[in-house]
Order: sequence, then structure tokens, then C-alpha cells
Amino acid sequence: MAISQQALQNLEFLFPADQSELPRTDPDLVEIFANFAFDEVLRESLLPQRTRLMVQLAALIATGAQTEFKVMLEAAASAGVTPVEMKEVVYQAVPYVGLGRTIDFVHLLNEYLLADGVALPLPSQATTTAADRMAKGLALQKAVAGAEVIEAMQASAPADLVHVQRFLSGNCFGDHVSRAGLDIATRELVTLALLASLGGCDPQLQGHVAINLKVGNDRWVLIDVVAQILPFIGYPRALNALRGIQEKAPAQN
Repeated sequence: MAISQQALQNLEFLFPADQSELPRTDPDLVEIFANFAFDEVLRESLLPQRTRLMVQLAALIATGAQTEFKVMLEAAASAGVTPVEMKEVVYQAVPYVGLGRTIDFVHLLNEYLLADGVALPLPSQATTTAADRMAKGLALQKAVAGAEVIEAMQASAPADLVHVQRFLSGNCFGDHVSRAGLDIATRELVTLALLASLGGCDPQLQGHVAINLKVGNDRWVLIDVVAQILPFIGYPRALNALRGIQEKAPAQN
């Protein structure tokens, strides 16, 4: 089996300076993966290329795939993903993946940007302050998830869990989701990719399927995102994510 012409064209565009040893040491694996991820899977996608690369970067963060993340940063740059967008994908991972895993990717991205001549820090994308982060975060949370959903969730929280509800509003939404640099629809696709790639987050994934639908990402876009990260996260997590999409956004026959 040889690498298809379409896969070769996509690889040459995304990785113009690739000097990997794998074609020499592992030609079978390279052919299988290239034909699948950079031809067959792409033929089924309508996602904009830049969006596809951003959700793939998110998936690699969630799975802890540092080596492939570095490789795909080159592809993202080739596709026109900006330094600010790369940063925001990494920052968006913090409330969902945790800083313990994400910090390695902060450093990897910084190394990449500095080597590319990008001055750091980048312009701040914060839209909240210490004084208004809670109010703005709660307002955004209600806007994307539904006021009735958030009010019911907060009202039903036991007294010893009320502070966690505050954390969700002020930190997750006020500090992170409210940031500029990614529009809310793209940010929610990134979040879906993070949760799908983590695995074991079925309630949270379904919650963000609902949010994605509210911000304009329909069922077919969500399926597309999972299909585009499947080569990097494997079938079990991808199929679980697709089941979550099916449960919250069933096909209309």
C-alpha cells in the first residue's frame, strides 16, 4: 500500500518542513495513518481547515500527546491558525483538563512561538476583572446553557457544594470561556474535543453538546469534530462521544 496522492498533497501543505524518521523506520504505520487521517477522514469533513486543526490540538492536549502536539503546531500554523488562537486553545483546556496536564503544553507552545520569532506575552484576551468576573461569568453561563438550567443547578446544590457552583461561574466561565481570541462557537467545539478526548466525562460532554447546539453548532458539525479527532484519540473515546451526541441531538429521520 502506498500513500495516496491526496494524502501526500495534504501532508506537503501541512508539514512542508517535515523531517520525520518514521517513513524509514515504520513505513507501514505511516502509510496507514496518512491515508486514513489525511485522506479518508478529510473526505468526510466540511469543517474549515483552521477549525479542524484547533480541535485536533485540543484533543492532543487532553490525551497528553506532547510529541504529536508539537508536530501539529506546524500544521496549525500552515493552515493559518494564529498564535492567539493557539494560546486560547491551550488556555481553554485548563478548566477541563486541569493545569497539571496542560502546563506542559503551555511550555511547548511557548517554545514553538519563541522559535518562530513571536514575542511573548501575547496581547491579553481577558474580558473580565477581579471585580466583575463572577457576574460576567454567570451571565455568560446562563446565556449559553440556559438561565433555567443554571438556576435549577444552583438551587439544587447542597450547602457544602455551593462554592463549587461559584467556581464554575467565576473561574470556568468568567476567567476562561469569556476570553476573546476565539468566538464562542469555536470555543465550544474546542471544549467538545477536550471532553471527548478525556473520556469518562459523559454528563459534561452531553452538557456541552447542548451548549454547542445553543451557540449554533448543529449535530453534523459535532459529529464532524469527533470524526476529525478520531485518528488521534482512538475509537472507544470517539464512539462514546458520538453516543453522547446521539443522545442529546438524535438524528431526524
